[in-house]
Amino acid sequence: MPTFTTSDGTEIFYKDWGAKDAETIWFHHGWPLSADDWDSQMLFFLHEGYRVIAHDRRGHGRSTQTDTGNEMDTYARDVKELAAALDIRDAVHVGHSTGGGEVVHYVARSEPGRVAKAVIIGAVPPIMLKTEANPGGLPIEVFDGFRAGLAANRAQNFLDIPSGPFYGYNRPGAKVDQGVIWNWWRQGMMGGTKAHYDCIKAFSETDFTDDLKAIELPVLVMHGTDDQIVPYDDSAPLSAKLLKNGTLKSYEGLPHGMCTTHADIINADLLAFVKGEQLPTGTESLIVNPAIPA
Repeated sequence: MPTFTTSDGTEIFYKDWGAKDAETIWFHHGWPLSADDWDSQMLFFLHEGYRVIAHDRRGHGRSTQTDTGNEMDTYARDVKELAAALDIRDAVHVGHSTGGGEVVHYVARSEPGRVAKAVIIGAVPPIMLKTEANPGGLPIEVFDGFRAGLAANRAQNFLDIPSGPFYGYNRPGAKVDQGVIWNWWRQGMMGGTKAHYDCIKAFSETDFTDDLKAIELPVLVMHGTDDQIVPYDDSAPLSAKLLKNGTLKSYEGLPHGMCTTHADIINADLLAFVKGEQLPTGTESLIVNPAIPA
């Protein structure tokens, strides 16, 4: 089982598949999951000839169940150290939900030559919490509810989330996949309660505005309009506007977990973006935000 030990002694589990001289795509998972959440994407891009990497964030999955460092600065530092250890160059970093925050926080601080492009999917930037500067955000009571549910009965909480809003299984007529629900639960229960608890503050209260403004590389922002975890209106369009070279693709009616429920659509668009091709069109709306002068 490949692991990397960070400068503070934390063991980070990671997967590294494919030819080491191939173009690299690095996947960053959401809360409270693991690298396994990218199975569909990892296999797809491996078969397309890419080198694919995914790591379990500290406190999550098979990495150390940390009681400290469960915040964005340390998450980004962990990625920076692992990228240096593996000598990753010109990678495309793809992040979902909390992982999208991790991606923009890392990319804004990355060493020159490490990153070529980035993708954030159903991602938490610019900031989820309702504040005076972000009146469209979610009130703190929403995140207090996440914390209360986690502390009271994590096992049940980690069944309720994927059974309902995460994959849109609470919508009328939704086709529920019980295996997907159990896989979400399995991944969540592998991690540490303290790290998961702390991460709620990290994904909800971190303001990524300056990170987004600092990134000059191409960034694809992908978001489902029926995302019940990270509401569309206060996330994707705002992030795209802050980016110097951002492309926003909206997916009508798709849920937060669309990388799993609609992997064929997401994978095709990711591949087109990685190759520098025009994104496929369909029922989704496509809005391009051209480069804004620095």
